Amino acid sequence: MTTTATDTDYHLLAQPFRPIFDRIAAGNVAREHQRILPGEAIRWLKEAGFGALRIAKIDGGAGATLPQLLQLFTELAEADANVPQALRGHFAFVEDLLNQPDSPRKQRWLRRIVAGELLGNAWSETGSVKLGETATTVTPTASGWQLNGEKFYSTGSLFADWIDVLARRSDTQEIVIAVVSTHQPGVQREDNWDGFGQRLTGSGTTRFDNAHVDTDQVTPFSERFRYQTAFYQHVLLATLAGIARAVTRDAARGVRDRTRVYSHGNGGAVRQDAQVLQVVGEISAWSFATQASAQRAALSLQRVWEQRHRPDAEVALLNQIAEVEADQAQVVATELVPRAATHLFNALGASDTRKAGALDRHWRNARTVASHNPVIYKARIAGEWLVNGTPPVFIWQIGQGDHYREQENQALAQ
Repeated sequence: MTTTATDTDYHLLAQPFRPIFDRIAAGNVAREHQRILPGEAIRWLKEAGFGALRIAKIDGGAGATLPQLLQLFTELAEADANVPQALRGHFAFVEDLLNQPDSPRKQRWLRRIVAGELLGNAWSETGSVKLGETATTVTPTASGWQLNGEKFYSTGSLFADWIDVLARRSDTQEIVIAVVSTHQPGVQREDNWDGFGQRLTGSGTTRFDNAHVDTDQVTPFSERFRYQTAFYQHVLLATLAGIARAVTRDAARGVRDRTRVYSHGNGGAVRQDAQVLQVVGEISAWSFATQASAQRAALSLQRVWEQRHRPDAEVALLNQIAEVEADQAQVVATELVPRAATHLFNALGASDTRKAGALDRHWRNARTVASHNPVIYKARIAGEWLVNGTPPVFIWQIGQGDHYREQENQALAQ
């Protein structure tokens, strides 16, 4: 069965979604001011088949390549940076599905996704969980599984029909992925993400209290698709590229529309002021560089997908390249996009710092996206790979480290 197509013309692919992106952009500032989650915007995308972009045309999807998908994410992020991040877990699940051999389970999921069903994710745990451990458990029962635990950073789960949950089997201690329906009382979702940026991604707490999981919806984590870490990072990279486009748009629009000038400026209109025009040009160049590096890195991700059936050693090298190029592109984006979002105000005036325009959201969103999986480690990983040939770490985790364990052991001994 054909699982994707690589010859879809990008503009034809994007055309039906661009009016939706425009509608999403029109409500962005109001949602930001009133803290309105973009549920309606995500519904528009669902109804247009956005969630099935990667699924082959023969199966009812759009057959988008990975570079095309990520470019669409960039356009969507320009409209509202919260939305592509909220959909990251969904598209990672789809990507994993496409990497699986054909089966009745795969066919059921393809039909669900084409019908518009969405997935969120819930992997991270906070508090005293030790590095490498997972407190959330899934227990076998006569009718399937029971899921218990609490997750944070549950990005997109508030909008989802299903949640992709990282858990530990209570019987074998194996780390697994459990896919649980949100349409049951055992799944409780809370909108309590309080970051200063990306405030509307639905990244709060999710609690599972004896939530039912169907028998065939628990799979080993070790069988997840190989390039998953690079894929997750590419969605964040596309989001940063979209923020850069939004900053460029708002800089050009703000200068074009501005009528007040300074007595010590360089022209009778701001749009004729050479220094201001230079600022806009610099912002556009940083945006261009971010988009170019993101698009270039996406090609390596596509190569991993296309060569996924080759011998393990050959695919492993392609996977390393995809990881490292994602790291390199994110080092560029993390430096340039927040800079552009700050430089924006050099082209405008003090009145543009007022809350009405919400222009501060660009820097806040960019800085929040860039804080995922710290960029200092990405630069080091790229350097280590180039100098010493050290493969990147493909599975990232966070938790209490050795220092915490030493403190815990001392407390127990007292």
